[in-house]
Amino acid sequence: MENNHSNIDLAEPACSFIDHAVRDLRRSIEPSLVLGHNLRPPVTENEPLVLLSHTDHELLDAYSRTITGVVGMVAEAVVHIQVQKPTNDRRNGQRLAPGSGSGFVISSDGFIVTNNHVIENARDIKVSLADGRTVAAELKGADPSTDIAVLKIYESGLKALSFANSESLQRGQIAIAIGNPLGLQHTVTAGVVSALGRTLRANNGRLIDDIIQTDASLNPGNSGGPLVNSLGQVIGVNTATIISAQGLCFAVSSNLAAFVAGKLIMEGRVKRAYLGIAGQVVNLTGRMIAANRLEKSTGIYISEVVADQPAYNNELRQGDIIVAFEHNPIGTVDELHKQLSEYYIGRAIKLEVLREGHKTVVNVIPGEMK
Repeated sequence: MENNHSNIDLAEPACSFIDHAVRDLRRSIEPSLVLGHNLRPPVTENEPLVLLSHTDHELLDAYSRTITGVVGMVAEAVVHIQVQKPTNDRRNGQRLAPGSGSGFVISSDGFIVTNNHVIENARDIKVSLADGRTVAAELKGADPSTDIAVLKIYESGLKALSFANSESLQRGQIAIAIGNPLGLQHTVTAGVVSALGRTLRANNGRLIDDIIQTDASLNPGNSGGPLVNSLGQVIGVNTATIISAQGLCFAVSSNLAAFVAGKLIMEGRVKRAYLGIAGQVVNLTGRMIAANRLEKSTGIYISEVVADQPAYNNELRQGDIIVAFEHNPIGTVDELHKQLSEYYIGRAIKLEVLREGHKTVVNVIPGEMK
């Protein structure tokens, strides 16, 4: 049989043949590398090699310039917060223990946003500024339900950050976290917005909506620091990290943080409605759902009605199952919490409950949650 590959010296070692081929390929590529081009591998077998016009280091330099530029704009407004909190010691009884976190200035006259859990129960709060000054801070208000707090320092001419519109965020855009993890000032980590619209459970049990997930590394001292975009605008307030899940870090969205901070500055608290009941989620039987034409398969079982509360709840009974609030179907405690906004404080509303298996409408007047 005729050998179709007679032009190749089969006696030559395979490695030598490969070496020659690699050497020839490098000769053809090296001139373009000298000119600052990269070689993009072909997408298909028949596609020719394509030269790209940007080197990796140029792209990395552009990314680095973005990060360093943002840090230059933002770092001056990021503060280190030091607190003293009471703690129980078996030997010495109650004593004050130090704690720390981050925050950022939102007005030139000294209003600072941080996390509620950073300053919660603190006896003493001090703020260290970028220029090295340490000043006393006053708590203007805190909202455990969103983990946002506002401090006031009596200084002027401070660098302040502005909030971006978090509704315009997109997954994949740059997210830069600046804070004081472990007391190290102005530590910077960068990543991307990994997900939007997450929820996170606050320390008081309520669900925080509009949470941003990012892979920018957060450490305990980052709590309360800003998560910013490539323009140096705040897109979130760093609040939590899941240690057991690598790379899962969370921030309260800028729109929610700005709304809560405004309420805390003006009124010292965020008002929410309150029904004066204790309840838990229960599954409804198929018969209950069909007979009462319900949209949800769960409801809120009222295990206790607390009397003598700001709320009027005399028509509710232990054992009732709440299935709707002002004609809006309700299936969980979190859904009920979302409905109980400031708007309904002192207003007569209608709850739909299942009582002895039948849907009944009752009147309640929510009070203000203290």
